[in-house]
This record gives sequence, structure tokens and C-alpha cells, in this order.
Amino acid sequence: MDEEYDVIVLGTGLKECILSGLLSVDGLKVLHMDKNDYYGGESTSLSLNQLWKRFKGSDTPPESLGSSREFNVDMVPKFMMANGTLVRVLIHTDVTKYLNFKVVDGSFVYNKGKIYKVPATDVEALKSPLMGLFEKRRARKFFIYVQDFEEDDPKSHEGLDLHTVTTREIISKYGLEDDTIDFIGHALALHVDDKYLDEPAMEFVKRMKLYAESLARFNGGSPYIYPMYGLGELPQAFARLSAVYGGTYMLDKPDCKVEFDEDGKAIGVSSEGETAKCKKVVCDPSYLPDKVEKIGKVARAMCIMSHPIPNTNDSHSAQVILPQKAVNQICMYLFCCSYSHNVAPKGKYIAFVTTEAETDNPEEELKPGIDLLGPVDEIFFDTYDRYVPTNNHGEDNCFISMSYDATTHFESTVKDVLAMYTMITGKSLDLSVDLSAASAATEQ
Repeated sequence: MDEEYDVIVLGTGLKECILSGLLSVDGLKVLHMDKNDYYGGESTSLSLNQLWKRFKGSDTPPESLGSSREFNVDMVPKFMMANGTLVRVLIHTDVTKYLNFKVVDGSFVYNKGKIYKVPATDVEALKSPLMGLFEKRRARKFFIYVQDFEEDDPKSHEGLDLHTVTTREIISKYGLEDDTIDFIGHALALHVDDKYLDEPAMEFVKRMKLYAESLARFNGGSPYIYPMYGLGELPQAFARLSAVYGGTYMLDKPDCKVEFDEDGKAIGVSSEGETAKCKKVVCDPSYLPDKVEKIGKVARAMCIMSHPIPNTNDSHSAQVILPQKAVNQICMYLFCCSYSHNVAPKGKYIAFVTTEAETDNPEEELKPGIDLLGPVDEIFFDTYDRYVPTNNHGEDNCFISMSYDATTHFESTVKDVLAMYTMITGKSLDLSVDLSAASAATEQ
């Protein structure tokens, strides 16, 4: 361990593993350490016995639930947009050769007390029971505008500069109702709150286009894909990538301590009496608690069920978004996966309900989402704090990731990874890739 590295990465969460892989591919000498004896950090995957031990204090779950080894319960479950940034990163790094994916069956939104399929195109808008007749026509016109919009083709802009025009202004041009705006903003453009309405509309339109393009990619019931055997495969796949390019991995290294020089710059990491020197340290918030601040917490309910989420067309995998106005609180997310993705024994389903917590009572706060699940075999409640870095990486050479948010998709997570990559290397990652490689690794 007493060597010098370009970068030492602490923690094997998904963000840290992606960065470790990318930096190794770039030719940097990387040492990757974790205080735990398993991969994944906060985003690890647990067997049934591990889940029981963590939340019930014993490792003997009821036999009626099936074999412990057949459960792969992701602690931070998130679907991937089929045309999204994470898929482009997977292809850019060739990590797709280590993984198999399957299209997620359904994408839904909760509105006026019911669950509906999210309409993503002008054709679907006309068929959707979410809207009345006249609203369907208005929504169809808006969807056509978004579908035809090309950033580098001024003719498609209809005289609007989306870098200055706000989302609220562009939506009002089409006269859309509040309920329509709510599901488009949160279930299609995947914004977590309503701040986007008063921001430039370019990001909003790009997000809508990404959803529609991802949906068209596999002609499935949703724009999302998910790895077979769950997300626990992802950190390990990036760890393999890093190792192929000369990265060194060390698990079960307790008391990893970042060492600083007299100017406050990170110069290495010590563990068990040994010190590895480095130029930069990359880590999750738990390794440098004095350089982060708490900005909130996530409440989640983890459920084992013997049926799909009701009213989702018997989808074996699905996302249901409960927008802000629908639940009179911050957006809530329902995630469901099952034996069809090999994350549970045959006939069993794993469901998560998550939201940004506003109280200390997750049971009460998550009730609107839990009520949509129907009968559950087992339920576990949990909260975890969310942190963001407060340090100046230019002064201390420390690059700290943000904690995972409550969303059940990966777009915000990968945004953080790419921003960190640029901070560490001083360059942007080129993600102009041929997406056909992901198609080959994805079951319809």
C-alpha cells in the first residue's frame, strides 16, 4: 500500500465506482478502498438474510418468503433512462459487456386518486384518460412542438429562445391545465419540485425529448431499463473495468483516514498503520464528515409483496410518480421490481416508496404511496441523511460526492458524477456514442 497514486477513491458506492473506472480508463493510477467488506456502500444490494439483519436485528427471515440468496434488494433502487447519460457512460467504458439489462414494463403517474400510464408522445396524449377532450388537443400540440424541437435548427424554435424563456411561459403559450403541467413536469421531465417552472425552458424540453426517445428505443412500456440481478452488479462491473486498466481495489480497510499537509491539501490515505500517497482524493460524504453539510433526508419503505402494484397493468417492473400537487407534499416515488429481473424468488415482488422527508415519521409521510401497493408480506421503514460537499476542491484536492436523492431514476446521480469527473480532470467526458451496444445487452 505504501505507493503513490494519482487518485485514491474511498467508498465503493456507484458514483465512486463509475469515477474510479473512468479515471482508470484515462490512464490515471487509481487506488480504490472501502471500509466495508462488500461493494456498493450506500447503494449496495442485500440478500434476504442481510436485509433482515440490518432492519430486524436477526438473520432468520420466515421461510415462506423463499430462498435468501434469490433476493437482491437494492438499497438505492433507480431505473436507467434507455437513452440517458448513465447508459452512454456504460457504453463509453464498454461496461455493457459485464451486464445484462431488461426493459422496465411500465411508467405511471398518480393523478386525482388514480394511477395512469404516462403519455409521452402526441399519439399517446390523444388516447390518455388523464385529460379531457380539449386538453388532449392542447397537449398534443405541445408534444409535437417538443418532438420537432432541435436546438441547432432555429426553424423549430417557433421564435422562442429557450435559454431565456421560462418553462412557465412556454407552457402558458399552449394553455395547459395545472394537472397536465404537474404530470409533464414530474413524470415526464422528472423534475423533483416546481422550481423548474421559473427556470429557462431548454432543460425542461431536453428532458421531455429524452423521455420520448428512450421510450421509442425498445418500443417497451416504459423508457427505463434495469440490470438483471439488480444494481449491485453495477459497482462491481465498474470495479472490474478499473482493474482491467490497472486500478487497485482494497475492501475491508477500517479507519481510512485522509492525510493533509500543512496547507490543508490531501496528500494520502492511511489505514492500519500504512499510508498510500496521492494527488487527489475522491470519496462519499461518510469519509470526510467535516467537509459536508446535511441538506435533508430521504424516507423510504421497502416492501416484499406477492403481487405487482395494483392498477399498473400487471407490470412486473414499474415506476409510479406521485407529483407534488397529487400528494400535497414533495414528489413521492414508487419503484417495483420482481423475479422477472432476478431480484426475488418466483412470485415475489420488491417495492420501494421514497420521498424527501419533511418529518421524523416515515410511516405517516409515506402512507399515500404505501396505500397504492395493496397487501404487503413484509415492510421495513428507514430514513437516511442527505449531504452535499462544502469544501473547495481547488484548495484541499478532495472531491466529495453528494448523497443519493429520493428519485427512482438515475439522471440526477449521473449529473453529479459527470460534474465531479470534470472537476477532477479539467475536461468533459465525450459521450457521443453508438447506443446499439446497449440494445445488444438488453432483453425486450
